[in-house]
Amino acid sequence: MTAGRGLAIVTGAGSGLGAAIARRLAAEGYAIGVIDIHEAEARKTADAVRAAGGRAGAYGADASNAAQLEAAFTNAVAEFGPLDVMMNNAGVLDGYFDVDEMDEALWRRVIEVDLTSVFLGCKRALAEMLPRGRGCIVNMASVAGLNGTGGGAAYVAAKHGVVGLTRQMAVRYASRGIRVNCVCPGVVATNLRANSQQILGPGVPDMSGRGVAVNDGQIRALVPAGVRGTADDVANAVAYLVSDTASYVNGHALVVDGGWRAR
Repeated sequence: MTAGRGLAIVTGAGSGLGAAIARRLAAEGYAIGVIDIHEAEARKTADAVRAAGGRAGAYGADASNAAQLEAAFTNAVAEFGPLDVMMNNAGVLDGYFDVDEMDEALWRRVIEVDLTSVFLGCKRALAEMLPRGRGCIVNMASVAGLNGTGGGAAYVAAKHGVVGLTRQMAVRYASRGIRVNCVCPGVVATNLRANSQQILGPGVPDMSGRGVAVNDGQIRALVPAGVRGTADDVANAVAYLVSDTASYVNGHALVVDGGWRAR
């Protein structure tokens, strides 16, 4: 466990990619502010970080709700001190529904969670980072933010928005000491479908069998590596982007996809 780092806040860190990122950044010596819409899940991740010798606090908040996010931020900074890293990870799938299949309520909720939460997290992080003239922000995008595939209409639109917001911020804030990058995972083994179904509620049609990589045969056809990636693969990419080794990496969309986009 590396010592001497400040605070890293990770949204959507109760499970999946967020939990893996929280554990990885804790191993680099950061105190972790674990934010998740399900506070009990946030506590599990914080407990795992502490069990491994790290520092962590759990905060229940919907990252797309500005008031809830503000409260979580305020508590994390009060507990652990200045913010060094912001990881905007919270997100949901949209069931791979196209425009003609999607109702307005699903569209708006997916945009709120997958794009508006990133804006809110960045804005709140900048309030901490700009006065100090330093900090790293990493946003969770997707290969669906670079392709026309990998999700439905709302998810693809939101993830393209995340990539665009990342690049705009990188241009505007680099001279003020803030680096902003994003990660674009491909097919990664997590429980995102089930979590998305729960978060979006019973009115959303079943998404368990929909998508471009729901079985091993589809994955082999899509991904040159032939297998799903792991949450740790993505966490390692985030750890690189916030490291001193990446001090000249800014405005980058780092693809972690086993070669999907190389086809």
